[in-house]
Amino acid sequence: MFRSRRTPKGGGVFLEMDTAKAEARARGLEVVDLSIGASDLPPPPEALQALKQAIDDPATYGYCLKSGTLPFLEAATEWYFRRYGVRLEPRREALSLLGSQEGLAHLLMAIADPGDVLLMCEVAYPSYFGAAQGAGLEAYLRPLGPDLLPDLWAVPPAVARRAKALLLNYPNNPTAALASEEFFAEALKFCQHFDLLLIHDNPYLDQALKPTPSPLALPGGRERVVELFSFSKSYHLAGFRLGFALGCAEAIGSLEALKAPIDFNQYPGIQRMGMAALGIPQARLQADAQTWANRRQAMVAALAEQGWTVPLPEAGMYLWARLPAGLALDDLQFARKLVAQTGVALSPGRAFGPGGVGYVRFALVQPEPVLRRSAEKIGDFIRREAQD
Repeated sequence: MFRSRRTPKGGGVFLEMDTAKAEARARGLEVVDLSIGASDLPPPPEALQALKQAIDDPATYGYCLKSGTLPFLEAATEWYFRRYGVRLEPRREALSLLGSQEGLAHLLMAIADPGDVLLMCEVAYPSYFGAAQGAGLEAYLRPLGPDLLPDLWAVPPAVARRAKALLLNYPNNPTAALASEEFFAEALKFCQHFDLLLIHDNPYLDQALKPTPSPLALPGGRERVVELFSFSKSYHLAGFRLGFALGCAEAIGSLEALKAPIDFNQYPGIQRMGMAALGIPQARLQADAQTWANRRQAMVAALAEQGWTVPLPEAGMYLWARLPAGLALDDLQFARKLVAQTGVALSPGRAFGPGGVGYVRFALVQPEPVLRRSAEKIGDFIRREAQD
């Protein structure tokens, strides 16, 4: 009775996996959790120091209105200028977020009306589906091609004309795929043709060894792109829930107006922490990117030794793998049984949308020796299942 039709159902696949992990621990198994993309790398010490110092500053204790976020937004737009060479106006083209996940959910509510269409991929970060439902939007899902990119021009024109936005995410979760500047240019052309907002969720940009493109920096991007950034992956500060949105002034203004009666922005001390993080030299971020690259290579090689060939992505903290042939298990059954018998937890692909059925995602959030031992356990499990 007291539940909107827009309210997403809670739990689902992740609740089932959480229960499976708890049951494995209760039986005495050591659980190696490769199912959640929570970085195990340490945050920058200067960012934590900035937060510690802010706690002793009484000026940080009150409500933080928009004017109080200006130093953070100036730091964010300056960071973007250093990265992409485009200077944005912090008062109009930037907004602080309580994490990019919150920002996306409220952005969809701010720029579209219930019944409008959101174009997105059929394999995507799970919160995208919930955010679309919470905003009352009809998600039109595009399949991924062999390059793990959608063919946008295959969207029926009648559907595209009902849409308000296209949602993309590269480097991608869960597939770890990259998108080229040429792909983003074509996506921007598509959005211009159908008068859509291009929303690009971009938390994984620092997990690539080579610079990744930003659609906001392309010609015409400032008029039609909102890009979301997070401190969770680049700076390993997931629990502090800090992010920012950059781009189209009209859409940013709509998001600001929606958020105004909902929150008073992030604690200023956490904003100062973010400002310190944004000033970290790129060389240090590249060292973390190399750690993720080493883990990707180590896990792919270890799985290959067990007879499971998994694609090696160029970026990211994930591996996206089709289940080995010959198993009489679907992806959820595989993940539940694997953690029950070995303690190794993976994410079932169906948690990432209908296109993920038959796949699993590895989150490489453990040191290389742990990943190798986990691959051995997985190999033993697969061989046992193949014999049954």
